[in-house]
Amino acid sequence: MITFANYMKVESATSRISLSHFIEFSLIKKNRVMHINSRQWWKEVIIYQIYPRSFKDSNGDGIGDLRGIISELPHLKDLGVDVIWLSPMYKSPNADNGYDISDYQDIMTEFGSMADFDDLLRGVHQQGLKLIIDLVVNHSSDEHHWFQESRKSKDNPYRDYYIWKQPKADGSPPNNWKSFFSGPAWDFDEATGEYYLHLFDKKQPDLNWENPKLRHDIYNMMHFWLKKGVDGFRMDVIPFLSKDQSFPDFNGGLNEYANGPRIHEFLKEMNQEVLSKYDIMTVGEGFGVSSDQAHLYVGQNRDELNMIFHFEYVSIDRDEKDFFKYNPNWKLSKFKEIIARWDKAIGQDSWNSFYWGNHDNPRCISRFGNDTPQYRTVSAKMLAIVLMTQRATPYIYQGDEIGMTNTPFNGIEEFNDVQVLNAYRELVANGATENDIEEWLKDMRLFTRDHARTPVQWRNAPNAGFTEGDKTWLKVNPNFKNINVENDAQNPDSILHFYKKMIQFRKNNLLLVYGDYKDIAPLDEKIYAYTRTLGDDKMLIVNNFSDSNINFEFEYPLSKNQLLISNYTQINDNKDNILYLKPYESRIYAL
Repeated sequence: MITFANYMKVESATSRISLSHFIEFSLIKKNRVMHINSRQWWKEVIIYQIYPRSFKDSNGDGIGDLRGIISELPHLKDLGVDVIWLSPMYKSPNADNGYDISDYQDIMTEFGSMADFDDLLRGVHQQGLKLIIDLVVNHSSDEHHWFQESRKSKDNPYRDYYIWKQPKADGSPPNNWKSFFSGPAWDFDEATGEYYLHLFDKKQPDLNWENPKLRHDIYNMMHFWLKKGVDGFRMDVIPFLSKDQSFPDFNGGLNEYANGPRIHEFLKEMNQEVLSKYDIMTVGEGFGVSSDQAHLYVGQNRDELNMIFHFEYVSIDRDEKDFFKYNPNWKLSKFKEIIARWDKAIGQDSWNSFYWGNHDNPRCISRFGNDTPQYRTVSAKMLAIVLMTQRATPYIYQGDEIGMTNTPFNGIEEFNDVQVLNAYRELVANGATENDIEEWLKDMRLFTRDHARTPVQWRNAPNAGFTEGDKTWLKVNPNFKNINVENDAQNPDSILHFYKKMIQFRKNNLLLVYGDYKDIAPLDEKIYAYTRTLGDDKMLIVNNFSDSNINFEFEYPLSKNQLLISNYTQINDNKDNILYLKPYESRIYAL
């Protein structure tokens, strides 16, 4: 009989059999085929997000573009990822950097042309990769043809493509809803004497999904891109599509906008009309979706979406009452409780995604790791291990593979984020003092989305090799001289090489995709330790989330030949059943 231990000896000696083959063989042999039967390609892939404006500039104007992405496809292929998620590349006036779309079937001028997009899609597929694109249909730009028509008159055919309401008797907005980008969620239009709804910037009016004509036009647009050959959609703020048609006052919680009364009806219709007709993947940005609601969106037999992004664990360092204030007292035990609760809620019938950061969050190493020179590399590797060992599809954000950090922004003039700029204008209008503004800026320097949007650092060259031009649309992090792709590529002990290693390790281990998850130290405030189990095969993953040396006691001794991966080249010997862990040390053991 082939045992796991014997298999590992064979693997080490020959390197000819993958662990995934062994697990599949084991499951079939033991008649445990339920996991194998539920295999889906989108569960097993590694996804890499590109924010086009900041990835690579090909023409020297300081703005990333599609040709720049094409030039770096070999980097992504070599990294080992399978799917590229491309943030919006549609025509846009850029009130919110492309999330305000003025034409869903054209390309932003700064990024190139439709011919460039076609070349990119072709190049991605030639590399054996897939491409998913953003679907932003909660709102459009106010410069979209639909809205331009909608605001002309109350009887315009496009009027009901958006949400218009009469003022209250005193002329005030229809309700107390607030915008995510500061101020009221309603803007008064003088021409027709009504307010339109915008949950985001006033240049991003919300679309009216109650209108079947609008939905039909959106579905036609989705068919346009899928017939081109894109491999799926990441769906922006998808739980917001349905609004409570009584438009009641809210209590101030931003998640109150989510999970409207018809949301699942709309998603089922979208699936039936579009998604079910293609072999694609879908992931919904699930702001406001709780763990006990997740299966309604991604249940295997729900016919809605494949997976969801949730926000609980990546918001753990935010103040519960004020999303833009830092919470320095967040606890690792709470983080682990969130992960375990969501894993249980997802169960075997649904699917989840796991990410440390994206275009809407500061750099993960500056939040969950340690971006000091002493610990940046080892803590980035620890985060890579956690990312690649979750029971969920992993997402890498551009630059995380080299450990890019938050950027030292100074005065308000260095920020680009519309969230920050709108909030600043509101503070000034309300008479804030210089001290008030400086205190507020301390939080913005921690949480601005601009941290994720600084140009990718390709090499130690002017503007980090991002552009051949003289300037960049957003400042380059000054640490690019040491932190860049070229440096990491030449260093076998770099973060980049470790990401490659972990990507291949996950791909060779179906256990890490489909295996059960169990937190074995849920109350520990420094150690995140869990097992992944598939059939009789099990791995232990231990992570020290602190800058201290920690002694972690396991239930029985672990030997060196059980150690599969560590983020340190030299590790301390174990004593009996105690692991001596260095700061931010992470280990994976075969049990």
